[in-house]
Amino acid sequence: MKIWEKGIGIDEKIEAFTVGEDRILDMHLAKYDIRASKAHAHMLGKTGIIDREDSKALIDALNQLDSKIQDGSFQIEKEFEDVHSKIEYELIQLLGDTGKKIHTARSRNDQVLTALQLYLKDQLQNTHKATESLGRILLTLAESHKDVLLPGYTHLQVAMPSSFGLWFSAYAESLADDLIFLDAAYRIADQNPLGSAAGYGSSFPIDREMTTAELEFNTLKYNVVAAQMGRGKVEKSAAMAISSLAGTLSKLAADICQYLSQNFDFISFPDTLTTGSSIMPHKKNPDVFELIRANCNQLQNVPNELNLITANLTSGYFRDLQMTKGIIINAFSKIHACLDILQYSLPQIEVRTDILEEEKYKYLYSVEEVNKEVMKGTPFRDAYQKVAKAIKKGEFQAPSELDHTHVGSLGNLCLEKIAEKLGRTIG
Repeated sequence: MKIWEKGIGIDEKIEAFTVGEDRILDMHLAKYDIRASKAHAHMLGKTGIIDREDSKALIDALNQLDSKIQDGSFQIEKEFEDVHSKIEYELIQLLGDTGKKIHTARSRNDQVLTALQLYLKDQLQNTHKATESLGRILLTLAESHKDVLLPGYTHLQVAMPSSFGLWFSAYAESLADDLIFLDAAYRIADQNPLGSAAGYGSSFPIDREMTTAELEFNTLKYNVVAAQMGRGKVEKSAAMAISSLAGTLSKLAADICQYLSQNFDFISFPDTLTTGSSIMPHKKNPDVFELIRANCNQLQNVPNELNLITANLTSGYFRDLQMTKGIIINAFSKIHACLDILQYSLPQIEVRTDILEEEKYKYLYSVEEVNKEVMKGTPFRDAYQKVAKAIKKGEFQAPSELDHTHVGSLGNLCLEKIAEKLGRTIG
């Protein structure tokens, strides 16, 4: 069954190409389409566009289908084009001609948009929650290891003293930035497009404020053309948030891979979290973190994928937009998997406590020595030259203590302030 069917057959090869993976992808949207259809049916009955008895019958039947989705017995068979045609077919089977009334005053365009935006809202909330949770794990690790020193690098050259407290909490605060992107994407998705029909509204006297309240959207997408133009844009907004988060996770994974190598040997994980080599028995490979890095690098390209699909489309609907659905659904699946494995593995990290005792790190303290001279009254440039000459002559002696007290430094991590940032709610 096709919603647009007029009694004329379609070439099977053409159908296979145009339907693509919609049957599989639409299983992610089924419960949201049911939810939107119930709100629509309720509104149709309340406004008198259909009889209240028909409205109630439609809602009852939709609840039956929702139960099938929940218990896993709902399927979209090959004879159906997508979830929307499947649901309409089931309503007709249950209710006869009454089932045919569900499509009154809407188009598959706003039907897809509404289900997709409800899906995006849930996914963005779930991503927000997992991101906040990971941030709090990092803050816990920062508190536990705040006094354990770590060499800082610039240009991959030994630079200045850092600490595990500083390293862990840096990523926690970076995740707080990513929460802002997720919140912005949520706000864009939190606008009800239902009632825009094919993008030009309807002559039926529908009540869009009613469906907005019933579906718990914050507001309407008022202009019906603007609502249709949101297709592709809402996905792109979510993709930008995912891309920002993926950038943070990719960098964290890259640090972990580097710190795990024998040349650095700053951290370790239990053997169960690493993998071996087929020919080298000594190997403990950080495969899981390499895959996080690769997956997150791939996710950073998702906004570009969506841009290339939508870049030269004018206003109004085009079938090109069908391709955005799979991209964003797969992107959420991938980012959730990365967040989940990091939440599982990071609490098992083990850190070395004697790293800076190695001779090669003594020059980390050169800036400390310069600053000590400045505090004694020596002009900075003169102090710099004095320490540089001592290093060149092999006479530099690393100071025994560090005194970093300013806000955000290794001696003043401000973990509670970062925790406040992580506590922002979405929407």
